[in-house]
Amino acid sequence: MNIIDRLKTEILTGDGAVGTMLYAKGVSLDSNFEHLNLVRPDLVLELATEYVAAGAQVIETNTFGANRTKLAAIGLGHKVSEINSAGARITRQAAPPGSGVLVAGSVGPLVPVKGDERELSGDEMTDVFREQCLALAEAGIDFFLLETFASLVQLSAAVRAARETGLPVCASMAFLEGGRSGDGTSVETFCAAMEQAGADMLGANCGAGPLELVKVVRRMAGLTVKPIAAYANSGFPEYHEGRYIYRTTPDYFAAMAREMADAGANLIGGCCGTTPEHISAIARGLAGARPLPRRPATSVSISESAEQEAPGRTSFLDSWGKRKVITVELDPPKGLECARIIEGSRRLKEAGADAINLAENPLARPRMGNIALGSLIQREVGIEVIIHITGRDRNLIGMQSDLMGASLLGLRSVLAVTGDPATMGDHAGATSVFDLHSFTLIKLLNDLNRGVNAIGNPIDSGTGFTVGAAFNPNTRNTALQAQRLHKKIANGAVFAQCQPIYDPAVFFETLDLTRDCNIPILPGVMPLVSERNAEYLHNEVPGISVPEAVRNRMKGLEKEAGVREGLKIAKEFIQATFDAAGGYYLIPPFGKYELAVELIDYIQSLERK
Repeated sequence: MNIIDRLKTEILTGDGAVGTMLYAKGVSLDSNFEHLNLVRPDLVLELATEYVAAGAQVIETNTFGANRTKLAAIGLGHKVSEINSAGARITRQAAPPGSGVLVAGSVGPLVPVKGDERELSGDEMTDVFREQCLALAEAGIDFFLLETFASLVQLSAAVRAARETGLPVCASMAFLEGGRSGDGTSVETFCAAMEQAGADMLGANCGAGPLELVKVVRRMAGLTVKPIAAYANSGFPEYHEGRYIYRTTPDYFAAMAREMADAGANLIGGCCGTTPEHISAIARGLAGARPLPRRPATSVSISESAEQEAPGRTSFLDSWGKRKVITVELDPPKGLECARIIEGSRRLKEAGADAINLAENPLARPRMGNIALGSLIQREVGIEVIIHITGRDRNLIGMQSDLMGASLLGLRSVLAVTGDPATMGDHAGATSVFDLHSFTLIKLLNDLNRGVNAIGNPIDSGTGFTVGAAFNPNTRNTALQAQRLHKKIANGAVFAQCQPIYDPAVFFETLDLTRDCNIPILPGVMPLVSERNAEYLHNEVPGISVPEAVRNRMKGLEKEAGVREGLKIAKEFIQATFDAAGGYYLIPPFGKYELAVELIDYIQSLERK
């Protein structure tokens, strides 16, 4: 009898944590648990046997992270099939045919490559999951348990791959407080999407602990007549004397399991922090329990409207199309003295600049925080500040906190960029975070504008950010950059600023390729100051290309002569593009704001003609 048939008349007990128990048995957290299927099969079998002895009627394979994205990162990408097949065979030894114990093929989410902005397509995700699912199916599992997913897109791809095998599929997401997953998916949206995808069972696991999972199960039970799996974690871990300790007792966990059954769960086990003792308590508490009858599912739309719309406000872009909009980038100081940048901002405002750009630790070298500095400039000078925010320096939690703090301080314009990797900088021990890259950071900013955080929970009101994107036209494939810009616009970008351009033809090509984008695009103008400066920018700075003809003009020039020729080149670019450009993004080198003032005067003189 398969899992679906059994769950019509029984409430089954699942197993508990795998990683927690392997860690308790002495396996380092730095180890790859799935690789143990090949190098320590005896240890994996020992754990599976302990769960069966505790009363588990469903045990999982040790294959949660045995997909190509995770294994390739540690040099084991060529062993995906081998590791999954071994995991299924080991688990089957603990649950032989006729034992009444079912084997669930554990499949977890894919892992992104840190700092990689290219995301796998739906078909590519399905291909990765297909490789794992086929290996598990061929090795003799009874059904698939797709678990701990935070992305509905990934989970849908996994369901497609698993269904191709013909085995039953349980699709489970990790829901946090408030009943939303890491990508903001609500319980209602999840149920509708998984019904549509053809999952045989729906479930929730891990998340925010047993009490929250009871609430999630209750919501699911009102939305689907399909069996529901519930695998709560054992609360939150505590770090004690070098080990992670979970405090939830087996008796408490068993009581919560009974509540899950009363809420509508059909298969109940444990996730992080649970042990054979927890499973034994569940098995005793649910012995003889039968599933509750379910009402017909409520129809739910997959799409959800935004909770809050971002409030309207004035912006530096309000004059777009009426006159040339000018933004100027100034580097935050490397120390605590900011008198010069305040003075520069004041001079630029008086000259007619619309906004000041503040980069965030450019080239991965530490400078004063641009959020605090931007707030000070806006307060002291009265000019709008565009803060550049990178995915390099903050994790997803810290990013949301800082952006809400920036909104509180009155900063309303953000340029979202991935950021140069920390290895480019001068701090050898620094590492890149890259929980977010430019695309996902833009989406987060758009979510905050709608009044919700990254997982869809309300933040009381919208942040009202004007969200910008970077555009690099200095590549061999400008068409690809245009495609990237389209994706950024789809995620919420409403303006773009370009890397410095020295060839008008490059800007005209950019305009041609982005004609249907319908957002303001400001070309970057960085005046050169010497031959050395031109050669350095061209040869060493990512994203900048100085044509040979321009570098030839700078040959032998330095100091005042270099500055004069650099300004002349910049003015020639502005004059050549003046009729086509709606504005300019001026980037004076080395904090020489006086150069930007001269270029602003030149732009205004052209406007007066």
